Amino acid sequence: MPLRPLRRLGVLAATAAVLSLPLSAGVASAAPASGGACSLPVLARFCPPKTVVLDGKRLLLNKLALLVGERTVTASLKDLLKQADIAVKEGPWTVVDKERVPPSGDKHDYLSLAPYWWPSKPKTPENPLGCPYVQKDGVLNPETTAVPDKAERLKAFGSIYQLSLAWYYTGKADYARRAALDLRTWFLDAATKMNPNLNFAQGIPCKNDGRGIGIIEFAYTFTQVLDAAAILSTGAPGWSKGDESAFKGWSTDFLTWLRTSQYGKDEAAAQNNHGTFMDMLTSGIALYTGQTAVAKDILEKAKAGRIDPQIAADGSQPQEITRTRTYHYSTFNLVALTRLAQLGERAGVDLWGYQNPKGGSIFKAVDFLLPAATEGQSQWKYPDLNFLQYAALDSVHAAADAGDREARAALPKVPKSPIGDLYPVRPAAEQLDDISTTG
Repeated sequence: MPLRPLRRLGVLAATAAVLSLPLSAGVASAAPASGGACSLPVLARFCPPKTVVLDGKRLLLNKLALLVGERTVTASLKDLLKQADIAVKEGPWTVVDKERVPPSGDKHDYLSLAPYWWPSKPKTPENPLGCPYVQKDGVLNPETTAVPDKAERLKAFGSIYQLSLAWYYTGKADYARRAALDLRTWFLDAATKMNPNLNFAQGIPCKNDGRGIGIIEFAYTFTQVLDAAAILSTGAPGWSKGDESAFKGWSTDFLTWLRTSQYGKDEAAAQNNHGTFMDMLTSGIALYTGQTAVAKDILEKAKAGRIDPQIAADGSQPQEITRTRTYHYSTFNLVALTRLAQLGERAGVDLWGYQNPKGGSIFKAVDFLLPAATEGQSQWKYPDLNFLQYAALDSVHAAADAGDREARAALPKVPKSPIGDLYPVRPAAEQLDDISTTG
């Protein structure tokens, strides 16, 4: 049943007061919330969550939009809840739920195999693995799916994200409690938690136990978990201050490993999407754990370190258009770039407005994709093994929000993903095509 008019007006007025916003100003111009107001118990639930990629203020304003029945946000929430209603019945997941033991002998260590590497010899008693392994870019070796950590991590982190948002918008406790259970099972409970390292990610049989390149398996989806935890910390049932503190401790330890291990240093040095996602991961964790100066330093260095070499004058991404899945990897790296720019908004670093010496920018990278995103593969001149037009949708959304007029004009022509357009209720760029095989 809809709220009564007076109660609805009271909610709008309280939220506007916390945001220091006159009701007549509209949702797009809200100022940052007042710390003093947010400390008051009566108003605390109207304060934006301290998210790192998502704009917490916008999440709060979405609540107002839902109260007054705004159609776009209401439709988007309906699509999100379809996913959350599945997630609330699944899981929890854990890294100890695998038969294969990592080289450390500890099942609490995350384990995965390189997706695009294949045996080059027949398997025999003398050579049971078919060594040596060779790379077939973009072609998944099905044997890698026998190790479940990668697939379960993707499912767990996506579910945590969906469930936390579903609770935030609906207030239904079951969503929050399941998200909290999934978080504790993967990260905190002694019997099931993952160790805060990726020493054995994307190993290649007969060659190595793990690689820095394997960090990308966390670099994208872990920032979703950070935002989910921040949302739950606004008062979700089942998620305590102790849980919040413990998860921040785990995240701090993980960031230390990322910044000091050789694998982490290798990934940070990568010039393609791996390096972009590494910056997104480390700056996101730094913001979540209160290390703002570290986050700002990473984000400032991303201008010359990522945008300069990765975006050509015409907006193409040279390192990504050499792959066998050129559109996928162009949209994939662009997700990292747009999320970096959104992180910059939280940290006070302007990546949206930065233009490299060649004239390339994040806006230009988005605009380069617009013909294919709006008209299909006939407008994409590079090969792609599995072209999916809708993959660019969220980056187009993000650029449009940041002021890209071409993106805004093109947005209605970009098709939705099969699960709908979730951007209005979780306004950050996400990769919409399959990333389970990405390497």
